[in-house]
Amino acid sequence: MRLRGAEIEAVFFDLDGTLVDSAADLIAAMNRLRAELGEAPVDSTAVGQVVSKGGRAMLRRGFLGADEARIEALLPRFLQLYSEGIAVHTRPYPGIDAVLSDLERLGIRWGIVTNKPGHLARAVVAELKLDSRSDALVSGDCLAQRKPDPAQLLHACALVGVTATRSVYVGDDARDIEAGQRAGMMTVAAAWGYLDGENPQDWGADRVVAMPHELLAALGLD
Repeated sequence: MRLRGAEIEAVFFDLDGTLVDSAADLIAAMNRLRAELGEAPVDSTAVGQVVSKGGRAMLRRGFLGADEARIEALLPRFLQLYSEGIAVHTRPYPGIDAVLSDLERLGIRWGIVTNKPGHLARAVVAELKLDSRSDALVSGDCLAQRKPDPAQLLHACALVGVTATRSVYVGDDARDIEAGQRAGMMTVAAAWGYLDGENPQDWGADRVVAMPHELLAALGLD
C-alpha cells in the first residue's frame, strides 16, 4: 500500500528501537541481574542488537547457553530491575520529537503499538512526557494477540477513530512490518533501530527510512 500526504489519517510507531532508544537502560538491568548472580558484565552490543525482539531474546544473549526454563525463571527479575531504572538513559531518537510535532501540526493522529508489557510501556512514555501527546498506546498485554498478529494495530485504529487502510505503521523489526501489512496499513521500516544484522530491505515494507528526519518526506508530508 502506498499512501501519500493528505491520504494519511494516522501514523503509529513501535516503541523500542523506533520511537525511543532504550538499549542502555535494558543493558544496565541485565548487568545488575548478572551481578546479583555473580556473573561478569554482559556483551552490551550483543544484547542491544535484540532489544526489539523482547526480554527473552535479550536474556538469551545475556545468558548464553541458558535453557528456556532458566530464561523464564530470570525474566521477572530482569523486568523488575529494568522497571527500577526505566528511563535513566532512554530518550526519543534524534529527530523523533520534530516528526511528532509536525504530525501534530498537520492534524495527523499518532500513537504507539508495542509488544512491551503495559506497565513498562506506560512508564517509559510517561517519563518522556509522550503520554499527553500520543493518541493511543497499545501494549503487549492489552490483547490476547501480539505482533506479528494485526490485532493490536487494528485496536489502535479503533481507539483513535481512524481507518487502517489510511494509516501507517513504523517499526524496526520484521514482525512490525508483517503486522502492519496484515492490518492493511502502509508500512515503514525504521532502519535506525535494533536490526541485529538484518537488512530491512528484505522485509517487504512500503518504505525503508534511514533516519527519523527523513520519515515525513517518505510519506509525502514534508
